[in-house]
Amino acid sequence: MTALTAVQAAELAQTIRDIPDPEIPVISIDDLGIVRSIEVEGEVVRVTITPTYSGCPAVQAITDQIDWTVRQHGLRAEVVTTLSPAWTTDWMSERGRESLRRFGIAPPSGAGPVREAGPVPVGLSVRQVSCPSCGSDDTEELSRFGSTACKALRRCRSCREPFEEFKAI
Repeated sequence: MTALTAVQAAELAQTIRDIPDPEIPVISIDDLGIVRSIEVEGEVVRVTITPTYSGCPAVQAITDQIDWTVRQHGLRAEVVTTLSPAWTTDWMSERGRESLRRFGIAPPSGAGPVREAGPVPVGLSVRQVSCPSCGSDDTEELSRFGSTACKALRRCRSCREPFEEFKAI
């Protein structure tokens, strides 16, 4: 094993950032906002990630992909998972949101809920979600949970197309 130059380290970091999310492969782990840092120290590449939620089943697949990518460069990966601060959809990039929209998944709109210490407020308002196919705001929630816990299943009342919504967290 050999140490990387600064240029090689930057290229490796970008390759790691470009790893597709295993559950939604149209968005990279960086555009999803789970990559917190990448540090190259000699022959060790330390990647810190924050999963979308603590029980996310994709964490192992992401860790394995990071490890494989780093080993292809003759180095050793150390993947650190941190839960604090908790991941929020605010960390998603605009490019990632647009990738979701083009794929037919309504991206989270606006900022996620502000969380402070104390009781969690419960609201009774209905979320306004635009259809990624036709752009109509006349949509309805069919199920609070879609193919993953991060998504809800919705339908557009205008074009009648079903779609998933990436929930704001």
